[in-house]
Amino acid sequence: MKTVQISLNSIDKVKSFVNAITQYEYDFDLISGRYVIDAKSIMGIFSLDLSKPIDLAIHAEANVDEIMETLKPYLI
Repeated sequence: MKTVQISLNSIDKVKSFVNAITQYEYDFDLISGRYVIDAKSIMGIFSLDLSKPIDLAIHAEANVDEIMETLKPYLI
């Protein structure tokens, strides 16, 4: 598992982020304070405070470099 900080400060960024990670079969969790949300859930993401950076937990054993390349536009 790898954890990175991302920023999803616009509606368009949220939509493109969810579209980008749904191509992977791995689980992704967004962690904001005590809340843990499935990162593939648009409704779940909008329940978070998007004005602050969010931790993204990537539950992948392989293809981590490929996933990180996909996530570049969202990384802080």
